[in-house]
Amino acid sequence: MSGSFDADVLVVGAGIVGLAHAWAAARAGLKVTVVERDAQCVGASVRNFGFITVTGQRSDITWDRARRSRERWADLAQRAGIPVLHRGLWLLAQRPEARDVLEAFKHTAMGAACELHTARDMAKQASYLRADRACAGLYSPHELRVESRTALPRLAAWLAQEHGVHFLFNESVLDLAAPLVRTSRRQLRADRVVVCTGDALTGVGAPALAEFGLQLTRLQMLRVAPEAGFRLGAAVMSDLSLVRYRGYADLPVAEALRQRLNREMPRELLHGVHLIAVQSADGSLVVGDSHHVDSAAHPFISAEIDALILNEMRQVLNIAQCRVLERWTGTYPTGPDQDAIVAAPNASTRVVVVCSGTGASTAFALADDVFQSW
Repeated sequence: MSGSFDADVLVVGAGIVGLAHAWAAARAGLKVTVVERDAQCVGASVRNFGFITVTGQRSDITWDRARRSRERWADLAQRAGIPVLHRGLWLLAQRPEARDVLEAFKHTAMGAACELHTARDMAKQASYLRADRACAGLYSPHELRVESRTALPRLAAWLAQEHGVHFLFNESVLDLAAPLVRTSRRQLRADRVVVCTGDALTGVGAPALAEFGLQLTRLQMLRVAPEAGFRLGAAVMSDLSLVRYRGYADLPVAEALRQRLNREMPRELLHGVHLIAVQSADGSLVVGDSHHVDSAAHPFISAEIDALILNEMRQVLNIAQCRVLERWTGTYPTGPDQDAIVAAPNASTRVVVVCSGTGASTAFALADDVFQSW
């Protein structure tokens, strides 16, 4: 082993949930060390849209955390030099039943700052949308989009430079016996330990999570190159999102849309497909995704599912042609009917898991909550 040193807080995992806890602790003036098993973050935190989603989150603590995290992201992006690539969200209603959901949503607390638009309005304001296929649209001003692949390394570098957070990459935590932590290279000492290992459900956090029966949700995503000059002014979703995101899906009026989609799009619902499209600085689009719950994250990509995603994209966006640049799978933990788990196996340890795919959207506020209640 290569030595021992002390920290006030040791964070296990350098994904977005781990980095959020590192930042929360550092802001409190605590000495922080982060241990990450890989050379850099390669899990769910970078295999996503980089989409900080507020509108449509489940209308409880998840929505509250998404709003607070969005403000943290806006502050962080400026401080750490992380580009915000676009802002806002257009949700295109392709069916009358979807329009009814948007109208009902607009009258909830979450919809207060959103705008309902006719198809004619959308054609004028967002020419990148297939307004000819729309009944109506909802615009939300809240959302932010960053490039996860570069944002997380930049966040880690900023935490190290500005807050003195010490990172130990390529190092696995083997044993927790707080205040001592044994890794694959050394022994560490910390007053408090936060385990944020994402989809690594069999690691050191497993005993604390056993009662929750966590599984993995596997998804498929793509990066595509549209024709030159195509620009998105905001993130985009469609009808399928209205029966997946709880803020819409839990509305009573959503049942009629769900029944119609069951008749018209059974394969999409079977594979948990719904559309999110965002744009990167190079003009490429990140589009997805699908959802399958399983006990293991199979690495195989289905051509059928990719085709379903791309077909929905063409129904929503004014894209004449596109070329697939990348395909990948992602995973996130799935658990009981709650969006995050904070387990406390002992007074000095917390095991934190976001089990709803909302890590990028809620992690900063979740970390604040963990430390405030500790």
